[in-house]
Amino acid sequence: MESSPPTITVQVKFAGRTIPVEVPAAATTAELKRLLQPLTNVLPRGQKLVCKGKVLQDAATLSSMQVVDGSKVMLIASQGLHQGDGPLTKHSSSSATSVTKTSNIKEYQTQKPETIAGKIHAARWKVTGVAALHDYDLKELPEEVWYCGPSIRILDASNNCIKEIPHKISALKSLNKLLLTANDIDDENISWEGLSCLQKLLNLSLSQNRLVSLPSTLGSLASLRELRIANNRLDNLPIEIGSLKHLQILIANNNRITTLPSSIGDCESLTEVDLSSNLLTELPEAFGKLYNLKVLHLRNNGLTSLPSTLFKKCMQLITLDLHGTEITNDILRQVEGWEEFNERRRQKHQKQLDFRVGSSGVFDEGADDDNRRR
Repeated sequence: MESSPPTITVQVKFAGRTIPVEVPAAATTAELKRLLQPLTNVLPRGQKLVCKGKVLQDAATLSSMQVVDGSKVMLIASQGLHQGDGPLTKHSSSSATSVTKTSNIKEYQTQKPETIAGKIHAARWKVTGVAALHDYDLKELPEEVWYCGPSIRILDASNNCIKEIPHKISALKSLNKLLLTANDIDDENISWEGLSCLQKLLNLSLSQNRLVSLPSTLGSLASLRELRIANNRLDNLPIEIGSLKHLQILIANNNRITTLPSSIGDCESLTEVDLSSNLLTELPEAFGKLYNLKVLHLRNNGLTSLPSTLFKKCMQLITLDLHGTEITNDILRQVEGWEEFNERRRQKHQKQLDFRVGSSGVFDEGADDDNRRR
């Protein structure tokens, strides 16, 4: 039987911790950097490796640079060239950045949640269809919410300390907008079965919670137009997301997403996608099927390439952010269809200048220059 090639273990010092990395004895510095990327969140071109006072060159083998088993190597990270939420230090974990919630000073601040949502509030909700419960320091949704049932069209319970979304949420049959941003909701305490009953739901925001995964039942929210799930601990999106044919906006930045299902190409109505600060190394080719896509944010990921048909088929794409990825402007210009894409975004920029709207006057190329490599 063929024996495995010999390996060595290198002790990499970074951000106050020591990371043992096993590599083939014949590996190059570039190969070591690729292994360090998921362990540190620092992109290979943002890594400077130093051993015994010498900077290790990418093309050189470790053995030629006198890096042997047990050698200590220092990693110096360039600012901005990272994926996810930033470099992993000894004080950080794989979870998303915790969000500190602050409640506004309100006339009901010292009252109990059940007092806040009293009969007067319930009567108002039935008339207006809007239950505004944000910034009340609530631990749970008040019972009066369920009593109002089909009368409520908008429920905003953002910036509270709510831990559970019970099955009773299914009683809100007329709900169009559900805002639960910045709470303490985790996978075990959210009734997706109840949420799946909300067939009129257009806007769902679960950003800044403690979600690790999304279930297949997400795909049953057939009317959904906007989904916001940023700043959680998600590592993937369910295949069933492709069933959301009317989804226009997907905001999923600052998670731990490593791969995307090819079914995302079936979300034919998508116009804006934000996947910044995740752990993506590639996008599925199915992105080329998103013909209505206008805005795509991919900053701070480990991406090395784009889907081959992205520029050629996504003819409405005008905003693309690839800063902090392995894709530089030189690489971007080699993608088929880049010239047409570049012309569209420059026309948009010129219109902003002409009307003095939303522009500083500086044109953003959309990616980093090659000179940011060391």
